[in-house]
Amino acid sequence: MIDQEPQGTSAVEAQGHVTDSPTFPPDDLSDTALVHAPTAVADIPSRLFGSFIEHMGRGVYGGIYEKDHPTADTWGFRHDVIDMVKELGVTCIRYPGGNFVSNYDWKDGIGPRDQRPVRRDLAWHSTESNEVGIDDFHRWSRMTGTEIMLATNLGTKGIQECLDELEYVNGAPGTAWADLRVRNGIPESMDISMWCLGNEMDGPWQVGHMDAQEYAATVAKVSHAMKLAESGLQLVACGSSSAHMPSFGHWERTVLEKAYEHLDFISCHAYYYDRGAASFQDFLLSSADMTHFITTVAEISSSVKARRHTNHEVALSFDEWGIWYSDEWNRQEQRWIEEAAAGLHHDPWPQAPHLLEDRYTAADAVVEGSLMITLLKHCKQVRSASRAQLVNVIAPIMAETKGPAWRQSVFYPFAAAANFARGVAYAPIIEGPRLSTQHFGEVQAIDSVITWDERRKQGLVLIVNRDEQRPHTVTVDCSSMPGMTGSRMIIDSAQMLHEDDPMKCNSPEEPNAVVPRHVTPRSNTDGSITLDMPEISWAAIRFHGSQA
Repeated sequence: MIDQEPQGTSAVEAQGHVTDSPTFPPDDLSDTALVHAPTAVADIPSRLFGSFIEHMGRGVYGGIYEKDHPTADTWGFRHDVIDMVKELGVTCIRYPGGNFVSNYDWKDGIGPRDQRPVRRDLAWHSTESNEVGIDDFHRWSRMTGTEIMLATNLGTKGIQECLDELEYVNGAPGTAWADLRVRNGIPESMDISMWCLGNEMDGPWQVGHMDAQEYAATVAKVSHAMKLAESGLQLVACGSSSAHMPSFGHWERTVLEKAYEHLDFISCHAYYYDRGAASFQDFLLSSADMTHFITTVAEISSSVKARRHTNHEVALSFDEWGIWYSDEWNRQEQRWIEEAAAGLHHDPWPQAPHLLEDRYTAADAVVEGSLMITLLKHCKQVRSASRAQLVNVIAPIMAETKGPAWRQSVFYPFAAAANFARGVAYAPIIEGPRLSTQHFGEVQAIDSVITWDERRKQGLVLIVNRDEQRPHTVTVDCSSMPGMTGSRMIIDSAQMLHEDDPMKCNSPEEPNAVVPRHVTPRSNTDGSITLDMPEISWAAIRFHGSQA
């Protein structure tokens, strides 16, 4: 697990991917917003900056693993990708799925690679070589300094398989499965504490999908057994596959009522894309949907806790979130279904095909920055989150076969938060222009969160202008941060992501077409800072307190 201290310039800044740009002239601005009187939310959990790697498309093979790549080590892992994962600041990674896990036997991915079986993956209709499994991913996670959040198969497997895997990865030598791990070259315990009990089990696309009562009964038995084996585990039950499922709400309540005392998290999954919104302006306001999702599930968990008269807390694990142009995938999948409808097919399934390799725009990056602000503002309830996914598949990092790795636009807002949001998150009052939308009604054009490490007197302001049409001047007052009394605010760095063409993307040919630019906020004598935010823009300002 990474606990990086914000010192000096960021990795992104140090490598020259933030370019200089003048501030936007105030004459172009039509409205102003005041961000002030911040209220402490909670300490910022390191797991909030997690990600997700699934055996899907080129996420593993051709992503983190490519044994013939010039940067590959003896295990086959690409070190150019490892370097970017570190730069991104990821702390915890959910693995190995996703839909993939519901028909996966973890035992296929251990031991000598040349003895591992090749299987068909029913989730993505691909051939799985099993060259990478939990043994290998443990080694990779140690190279990247990331924690593993391990997903288990509750689609075609059950209690015994979960217990066997737990003994294999965490057990002390002297028992059958732990001794097998040692023989496979890993003498130490993997110390995996966070476990996902299945994946999206209410989804009809899931192998072995269940109704709420069936899953609740299953997860109650599995969680009870796993905590008998190791009481310190942190277990994540599946929530609804999305807030738009017919089962949403009822599913969460049913699962929590049945297994509350043995669970530590309930999951949330949400993806956004502009063609899925009522309008482009609604897409820019996707965080309003995420906010509703979080508050709804948190209220359900709180009500179950109250009825059970317990002090035990079940938090939210938002372990799939991001931008996914799922309409493209749905059309592709429909073509496959139609082609397969007539007769039997004996063609081999592809290995590591190009799936879900979305190219992200500047607007997508602004929306992702807005979603990260929302997660920080709700970190009292959301104690873990996984940006889905990490490499190649709906990812901030792209890796060309035998070629370079490069950063998508969405890389930068995540990296700023993951590397520099420390201490406590503060939700400010925001006064300013509002947007009237078809789907969300009236919503603030500006959103923001402040993070503050009181001991080091270091802070971060994240701001987003979600207005499709208009720029706004934003003044942020940080003078009331604890320990700032008698101090003055010193701005360490400020960067902004905005493009005149919000559809502009990075590519292998132009990997730095969309990057943050250095900006210069105005520092005011009252301890506030003012920044001119163009339409569809995101900004990050790092500051510290110094004795006046």
